[in-house]
Amino acid sequence: MTYRIGLTVEEARKVEELLGRAPTLTEAVIWGIQGSEHCSYKSSRRFLKAFPTSGRHVILGPKEDSGIVAITDGPPGKRWGLVISHESHNHPSQIVPFEGAATGVGGTVRDVACMGARVIGCMDMLRLGDLRSPETREIAMEVARGIAGYGNPLGIPNLGGDTVFDSSFNNNCLVNAIAVGIVREDEIIHSFVPDDAGSIGYDIILVGKPTDRSGFGGAAFASVSMEQDKREQNAGAVQEPNPFLERHLLASTYALFDWLAAEGHLDKISFKDLGAGGVVCASVEQVASKKLGAIVDLDKVHVSVADLPPEVIACAETQERFCWMCHPSLTTHILHHYNDLWALPSVAEHAGASVIGKVTADDRFKLLYRGVVVCDASSEAITSGLQYVRPTKRVEIIHPEPMISMDQEKITVTADNRVFHTSIKEVIEAMLSHPNHASKDPFILHFDKTVIGNGIIEAGEADASVIAPLQDLKSYVQGGTHPGWELSVDDQKTGVALAADGNPRYGRISAYWQGANAAIESMYNVAACGAEPRALTDCLNYGNPEKPEHLAELEDGVQGIADACNGIRIANEPVPVISGNVSLYNSLPEGSAIPPSAIVCCIGVLKDATKAVSMQLQQTDSTLFLLGDIKNECGGSAYYEILEQLMRLPKDALLGNDLPKPVFSSILAHITFLQAAVDKGYLLSSHDISDGGLLLALLEMTLPQRKLGGNIGIQIDLHALQSPLRCDTLLFSQSPNCILEVSPQKKAELMELATKCKVPLTAIGQTSSQSQVNILCDTQTILSTSLTDIHSRWKTGLQDALLHKA
Repeated sequence: MTYRIGLTVEEARKVEELLGRAPTLTEAVIWGIQGSEHCSYKSSRRFLKAFPTSGRHVILGPKEDSGIVAITDGPPGKRWGLVISHESHNHPSQIVPFEGAATGVGGTVRDVACMGARVIGCMDMLRLGDLRSPETREIAMEVARGIAGYGNPLGIPNLGGDTVFDSSFNNNCLVNAIAVGIVREDEIIHSFVPDDAGSIGYDIILVGKPTDRSGFGGAAFASVSMEQDKREQNAGAVQEPNPFLERHLLASTYALFDWLAAEGHLDKISFKDLGAGGVVCASVEQVASKKLGAIVDLDKVHVSVADLPPEVIACAETQERFCWMCHPSLTTHILHHYNDLWALPSVAEHAGASVIGKVTADDRFKLLYRGVVVCDASSEAITSGLQYVRPTKRVEIIHPEPMISMDQEKITVTADNRVFHTSIKEVIEAMLSHPNHASKDPFILHFDKTVIGNGIIEAGEADASVIAPLQDLKSYVQGGTHPGWELSVDDQKTGVALAADGNPRYGRISAYWQGANAAIESMYNVAACGAEPRALTDCLNYGNPEKPEHLAELEDGVQGIADACNGIRIANEPVPVISGNVSLYNSLPEGSAIPPSAIVCCIGVLKDATKAVSMQLQQTDSTLFLLGDIKNECGGSAYYEILEQLMRLPKDALLGNDLPKPVFSSILAHITFLQAAVDKGYLLSSHDISDGGLLLALLEMTLPQRKLGGNIGIQIDLHALQSPLRCDTLLFSQSPNCILEVSPQKKAELMELATKCKVPLTAIGQTSSQSQVNILCDTQTILSTSLTDIHSRWKTGLQDALLHKA
């Protein structure tokens, strides 16, 4: 049998030192999981201290399974909070894509629910292979099927995300998942027991699916490099999903939340989901921070098959399970609630709620199996006994800027000892057909985006999704009423904007600026809809921390995010990071790794969700303004990538080096201006400039949404910018700026606001009744094309790649 003990020789010796004796087999497995990077952050914890994590809107920072940020501004205790969890399921999704992606969704959903929250949405940030091989196409489609196959049965809408296809992820895809929920501040349930839990002897109750072998060693597996020859062996470390059981488990748990709140028992419990590390993780982490212990009888854990060995019962990561710790006076009610009122045993074979142990006043964590103690260790030693200060080493590689010239609409590129000629039209046609920039509809076709009905702006219609989560609180109650859930009309209008970003091509140039730009773009995106950035979450995807070069990339990426948070101060406070995840060992044994890929999500808040603006052009004869200045920042751009593709050059031959390096104070001014402009009703539409630059952003504003619109043309004159840059640079640079559509009646007011906010604002064109896109540069027309052609290429690009038509 494979025990999946994820310990090095040195770590095994450290465990022996902590115990004062040789570990039992069960203890060795426990430390291999609890001491993994996935659970203990043993290599990354010291870097994460750079993040700002507090602020006036922070209800709970990154201490538990999810972070919580206030979305209303009522008195302390009565504020409503958005609960958010950000996790990775990278290795499982590469090995078993459907199950890996599905259980990634399930795990983040439970992370949010265990805070006492109602789950109201999920998101997915995907970095997948280049779709040029049968394997990468199959993984991509199975990941999409897994996300839909789990999220849809739960009745939880998919609120958006971010998908990139790139050969860097052919052998190590990234599946980052987010779940969000709502909870009132005084009804939060924590994942640590009350101080008196040990002296009273709180009961430990396991709820949900019977424990099986699925997922055994999953956390340890997520903390090693990918080995292609062990794919089948590692498949056993991926959990098996049952979304219908989880839906029932969520509904029954929400009903229990209502009862606990009504009866005033929320101070007598703690609650945690079972993910990485299974029973051990869920139980020991609830007592360790209070320096308490627990006794767990593994024979009382409900299992799917008889005679499972103790290390499997203790550590298997079987899905759809929760762990309560409660005052003994509540135990009978909780068991009756799940087993009888909600009939868990009849929903899935051997499912149910079982008392499996007690909290103790000492700091010893003990596991019993058939009357024998198979684990006896300090709780704190299990959770944080293994920590590292590994060395870092920075390696700077300068990627030369491509040699490009332009004459009217013609572009000339000199590379690889040859001269290549193309045009603006040829480049943008290739860009619109590229899977990264084409419509994602064929990929997300089966994602349910509207099931709860609180959506204001759907994914893809704007730079962020916008929901109104408090407009119908009654719908979150399983039966009867919930005491004290009355809201003012203003609070019911509260909007939440969500956007996630992270450009891996930037990571190949600079890990620091990749992280900084990920944070900046996510904040910019919610502001473009009119929301105030209130908090961030992140998933930090990097290589092997045992390699100093890879660990230095993590350190730099973290610092980039931290500097962006501290530099963009909303109301003179940094934008805090309230939750996140570190995913390391995204690498292969031969030494290669994914590009540094920090993925950052921003939570923004609008006082009135109905004021949010989308990116779709609204009317003809509007003025189009550019907010900001375009700089010579094409390094890592979609433009250079398309030129590589057209020239059939090796990967990164035209990567460039001059990636965006935004000034934080300027971005703050843009954000302040955008919020005010939307609130005052000055903007008809708004769209940030990022991947693909100004030209792609303009074309995206012409697209139909929900099959409406899509026939308003645009006329742009780049001469208005009075820039010394080449026209192709102006069109494709990815400097973070924004395009604004304004009616003739609001132009003067908008320009006055820009002067007050000290932001550059330039009128660059107008909308037109002709279904054409016309771009002028120095009196020459460098692009003239029909919307029909643009939209046709955009609609079919990804579909053709998935069907291998290219």
